[in-house]
Amino acid sequence: MRTTIELTEDQRSELLRLAAQKGMKGFSQLVQEAVNAYLDSQNSRASLIEAAIALKGSLQNKSADEFEQRTKAIRENWR
Repeated sequence: MRTTIELTEDQRSELLRLAAQKGMKGFSQLVQEAVNAYLDSQNSRASLIEAAIALKGSLQNKSADEFEQRTKAIRENWR
């Protein structure tokens, strides 16, 4: 299916360069690969979020409190 997308000149040039390195005439296949990779990452992210939500309530109160304290400590010392 054909569609129109907006690219900067730098993006277009880089896509053409990469396509030429791979022996392609244009960069449509590269754009398709990029879109597929993006969609896969979003689907994976959604699956991970669903799995995390499904775990809600699976820890005992004491374990949940310890986990929360450790998480807060890590976040405070992150930088």
